Amino acid sequence: MASVNSRFFKSAGDSDTETESDEESLMSSDEEEEEVPQQVAKPKATGMARFLRTASGSDTSSSSETEEESTDDEAEEKGESSDEEGVTIVKSAREKRVEEIEACGKSIDNALKVGDWNSVGNEFDKLGRLVERQRNLQEPVPTLYVKQIVNLDKSITAAAAKDKDAKKKMNAAASRALASLKQKVKRSLKDNEEDVTTFNTDPDKFESKYQEAVAALAPVAKPPKAVKIAAPGEQPEGEDENDGFTQVGKAGKQYNFTAATVLKNLAAVHESRGRKNTDRAENITILQKLLEVAETPYSRISVLLALIAARFDYNTAVSAYMPVDMWISTQKNLDELISVVSANPDYIVQEVVTVEYDPSEDRTPQTENGPVLIRGSIISSLDRLDEEFTKSLQNIDPHGTEYVDRLKHSMGLYKTICCAQLYFVSKGQGDAVARAIMRRVEHIYSKPDAVVQALESGAEPALANLKLSATIPTLASCESSKNLIHTLCVKLYNTDNSFLRTRAILCHIYHHALHNEFYTARDMLFMSRLGDSIHNADVGTQVLYNRAVVQLGLCAFRTGLIKEAHSALHDVFATQRVKELLAQGMHQPKYGSTMSPEQERAERARQLPFHLHVNTELLEAAFLVSSMLVEIPLLASIDNEEAKRKAVSKPFRRLLDFADRQVFTGPPESTRDHIMQASKALQDGQWEKTRDLILSIKIWSLMPEEKQVKEMLGRRIQEEGLRTYLFTNSAFYTTLSIPLLAATFSLPPKTVTSIISRMIWSDELSASLDYAPSASGEGEKLPVVIFHRVELTRLQQLAQTLADKVNTMVENNEKALDAKLGGSGGGKDGGAWAE
Repeated sequence: MASVNSRFFKSAGDSDTETESDEESLMSSDEEEEEVPQQVAKPKATGMARFLRTASGSDTSSSSETEEESTDDEAEEKGESSDEEGVTIVKSAREKRVEEIEACGKSIDNALKVGDWNSVGNEFDKLGRLVERQRNLQEPVPTLYVKQIVNLDKSITAAAAKDKDAKKKMNAAASRALASLKQKVKRSLKDNEEDVTTFNTDPDKFESKYQEAVAALAPVAKPPKAVKIAAPGEQPEGEDENDGFTQVGKAGKQYNFTAATVLKNLAAVHESRGRKNTDRAENITILQKLLEVAETPYSRISVLLALIAARFDYNTAVSAYMPVDMWISTQKNLDELISVVSANPDYIVQEVVTVEYDPSEDRTPQTENGPVLIRGSIISSLDRLDEEFTKSLQNIDPHGTEYVDRLKHSMGLYKTICCAQLYFVSKGQGDAVARAIMRRVEHIYSKPDAVVQALESGAEPALANLKLSATIPTLASCESSKNLIHTLCVKLYNTDNSFLRTRAILCHIYHHALHNEFYTARDMLFMSRLGDSIHNADVGTQVLYNRAVVQLGLCAFRTGLIKEAHSALHDVFATQRVKELLAQGMHQPKYGSTMSPEQERAERARQLPFHLHVNTELLEAAFLVSSMLVEIPLLASIDNEEAKRKAVSKPFRRLLDFADRQVFTGPPESTRDHIMQASKALQDGQWEKTRDLILSIKIWSLMPEEKQVKEMLGRRIQEEGLRTYLFTNSAFYTTLSIPLLAATFSLPPKTVTSIISRMIWSDELSASLDYAPSASGEGEKLPVVIFHRVELTRLQQLAQTLADKVNTMVENNEKALDAKLGGSGGGKDGGAWAE
């Protein structure tokens, strides 16, 4: 009892001394990585005495003794204390790892004694993982591992010979386990060939070498450092130094890489890739350190390939995009990879490598007796980089400055694509060349000439720095963006990939339409017969087809081909899903139906970035104006109500009927209001009001040729106003003077005569041209149009109605046949576009 009481009841005089000694012992026990000598544990208190304190004891002593008690309890639970009066051995983490390896070796020996090959195989796998952990921690591998490899090799050889000579063979499971273990041991012998040779030659020397390596890891006590007391406001001296600390990663792993261990550490990173709970950020950090110390071309290329793949693996979410700073780093790594492989032509990166090689050993052209083939894919990394760029633009607010800043990176991406294309051409990799050209075309086919010129000028210095003998088409060599697109697309037309050919011709059509070459783009679209098979293509290609068609419609509108513009835009606007067809908006389900989360994610992934959008308001204005100029004269030419119900443009007719039902019509506000009021004015013969309403629409300022477009619209409104006037009033006149019509609609007499002649030739107007004396009676004859009234009999009216119904039935049958056979309505003759 005296010993127990002496442990807790201290005098005030020795309290400070005990506190200092206890704190020193606890601080030494907390150092896991240091070897600590044995220390004698104090007798443990029992009963109520463990909770008693004296007033003379200081707070520091109490807290120190409490920590000591908890340390003793933990040691007792772990079995590290023999008894209350015994010795407690505090072991470092390194010693515990070595003991774990030794325990695994004993398990292997026990399993070998009973011939349990399954257990031997499992324990050997565990031993391999423990040894790999030792190497990752930059610690020497115990000699036990090499001894186990050698002993296992001998035991397996003896077991195989014994099984061969024995009358009763071992069972199938044990035989399979033995064969699998044999392969593992053989691989381990090859990986540790140098250590095995040293062990077989001189075991004592091998053991002493291991002991020296262990002694080198022992911590060296540093002398106390004198610290200068800084004056107020000054920084203490020496605080900004690292004091010899080594940079470490997760779980205290040291980043101590050398050029000789680059490939071995790279193999360890490859093995951890894809495993559960793998720290991807740490892998990226390790690969960056390896890239800094890599010296040979093979090691640099291997590390760069792994680093690019690791950056792409960092973000596992499908919908989220790669962080911008990481994307920039990835692009720089890809540029560096292309530069390294271009500067070292004997090292070739390709997807398929038939020759098996050890990735942990350095390879040179001398050792390979030829070019060094490295398994990897630069074009796949390029595709993924471009996709991540598009995904980031899809998720960034397009109306903020962040979107503009992100869009500036497209110049660097285009430079990378051009450099990759040049490298693939120099190596003769046809498929990779085609994919790189397709990426390049997709970046410039919808851009104005000024943007294309800026992109090309930014890529020229990078192409010159590669110093390759091969050449690729550039803006400088092709002299214009139109020739550049043509040259690149022709190369894609000669490939075997139908997917790339389809997208190339659609991009080519879009580019021609963007430069107002309507007939060239239209002929390419009809000759390719894409309308017959586009429904079998993927969604992205269908979106590109729709974009090409609407751009073709805008091209026809800008050049004054109103009927062709209406025919091109009608199919898109008839669906009432313009934004969805152009991948510029989400589809809104009707009647309570909802989209599944998977469908919604897929729909969002298909959306185009904002800078690639076609202005739907401009599209609607062009379509409605074209419909007005086509539909209003047609309505005026129809006599009976039944024929009037047949609309050429149902969307326009629906809006026009709604406008007619309005009791009060206020001043126009939107583009649609302007066009509807202009249509009603055109029906009434007020062509000047129609022209003013149409030209006052502000959306025309978005067109590059605003002045020419407005002049064209004013002229076409005059012509269609004349046609509407003739259709409406032909029943009330016998003769009309052509000079009077020319003065009324501000048209030259030759233009009026040409319009009337075309109407007579197409049987739209029952009339004839003639000369009649002037009203002044001076003998001068004026050109006039003479109307012929043709009254149809009841039988003729019925026959005409029947003919119209038959035509309608034939058209419906053709549409049904096309839908059944998978064709499109405009595949045979091209519809109104081919007129």
